[in-house]
Amino acid sequence: GGFSWYLALLGLAEHFRTSSPPKVRLCVHCLQAVLPRKPPARMEARTHLQLGSVLYHHTRNGDQARGHLEKAVSGPQEIPQFEDVKFEAASLLSELYCQENSVDAAKPLLRKAIQISQQTPYWHCRLLFQLAQLHTLEKDLVSACDLLGVGAEYARVVGSEYTRALFLLSKGMLLLMERKLQEVHPLLTLCGQIVENWQGNPIQKESLRVFFLVLQVTHYLDAGQVKSVKPCLKQLQQCIQTISTLHDDEILPSNPADLFHWLPKEHMCVLVYLVTVMHSMQAGYLEKAQKYTDKALMQLEKLKMLDCSPILSSFQVILLEHIIMCRLVTGHKATALQEISQVCQLCQQSPRLFSNHAAQLHTLLGLYCISVNCMDNAEAQFTTALRLTTHQELWAFIVTNLASVYIREGNRHQELYSLLERINPDHNFPVSSHCLRAAAFYIRGLFSFFQGRYNEAKRFLRETLKMSNAEDLNRLTACSLVLLGHIFYVLGNHRESNNMVVPAMQLASKIPDMSVQLWSSALLRDLNKACGNAMDAHEAAQMHQNFSQQLLQDHIEACSLPEHNLITWTDGPPPVQFQAQNGPTTSLASLL
Repeated sequence: GGFSWYLALLGLAEHFRTSSPPKVRLCVHCLQAVLPRKPPARMEARTHLQLGSVLYHHTRNGDQARGHLEKAVSGPQEIPQFEDVKFEAASLLSELYCQENSVDAAKPLLRKAIQISQQTPYWHCRLLFQLAQLHTLEKDLVSACDLLGVGAEYARVVGSEYTRALFLLSKGMLLLMERKLQEVHPLLTLCGQIVENWQGNPIQKESLRVFFLVLQVTHYLDAGQVKSVKPCLKQLQQCIQTISTLHDDEILPSNPADLFHWLPKEHMCVLVYLVTVMHSMQAGYLEKAQKYTDKALMQLEKLKMLDCSPILSSFQVILLEHIIMCRLVTGHKATALQEISQVCQLCQQSPRLFSNHAAQLHTLLGLYCISVNCMDNAEAQFTTALRLTTHQELWAFIVTNLASVYIREGNRHQELYSLLERINPDHNFPVSSHCLRAAAFYIRGLFSFFQGRYNEAKRFLRETLKMSNAEDLNRLTACSLVLLGHIFYVLGNHRESNNMVVPAMQLASKIPDMSVQLWSSALLRDLNKACGNAMDAHEAAQMHQNFSQQLLQDHIEACSLPEHNLITWTDGPPPVQFQAQNGPTTSLASLL
């Protein structure tokens, strides 16, 4: 027919595009050859879209890509059956605008495409997701939630319960980020019903369940409910095992509105490892946290070779943040410091990652400073982190740790009183986290202990114990027991002291928590000496000696690393000059 030349050029262009590696220049030549021949309007629009797409994905030629995509978007209004060219071009063009930081040009473009795409369910949903994501990146979660609500209602009307669930779960995720817990509960309940009732492709059904369960688990963990979360977490782990046995049969859904995937299978796998690590760290099963971190980082290394999706770097940073806290507890400060430096490197590669994790980075540096006894630096790091965070739970966590620095310094009473007032566990505690409230009681107990107000200290510590026992918060339990043991020892009540210190020691070795082990062994030594048990006293002294040696060696090693200078960084992006020149730079350092 009259258009065989068009098909021939298209075939050639596609051949060059899919060569390995793609022959981009030749592909562009073939497509450009279509335009001078004045093809019909729909072919012209399609060609501009293809040129824009190839230039956008395979070259750095943003201006030319933009020119072609703008022509495809503004082509003649009424090309029947060819609106999808317009919508695809609008979607790509707004991506390009965002890359060039012209977000304000992208929004009206997407809004207009959303308005005129109501007869094309796939594109209407996809453009709604895209605009919602854009608002989310700009931290305008209210507009994003509204759009996802519109999407959910549209999906219901066009009979796609699957995509309705995706819109609602995405909205639930944003409500959790905004801490709108009153609205989250009914929404998650509704999602649970939709997911259970939906009969469709098993992989799609299971991936909806993973999304739903991840939200539930993170909701529990945010609330510091480490014990209550267990059934949900177990379901999630079973769910991901089911998914890994299912085959990705390319069953194309009959409803075009169902053509969405939440996350690739491999990404879901890493995500489930990640929430498992978060749980193990909060509950104080640090060896388990270590095991799952290693698995997840190995998998991320493999994925990052083939896939440059930014979500993988986010996963990597969150995993490292958790394992760094574990290392500081288990007495591996040097390794923690090298991993803090890796987080800095990942953040150097992405300004967005850095703006989302700067407060966490300074918090981790503050915790490291406490562990190597650099209290002035710890204070500076926590103060910087407080300046950078808007996240309520993180804010409360930082204030709690800063209070512990002031208590150790012993001469900061004024600042300390005003901090403690802001995290008063007895009234108006600022967050709903069970774990942080228990920690606030502990800090109060510690302060009363240092002031010699022992009865008051006991009251606070018993509150901590009650709360930490209720939710299996092992580390808080161990810390409270050993401090109570110390108080009873000072008061001369040796039997009661022993009843506290022995379980503290057992729990600390199970976690393992190096500083609680050091503290408990010293107390056991003094207790046994006081009670005249020479053998037991000698054994405890030996243990104390061993822990001291280990901690001291690790301390010396950490402080002699070039990365130790990071403790002085409190402003701007992470510095480059402190990175080790020849050390392991990949996240596999945790395995070396």
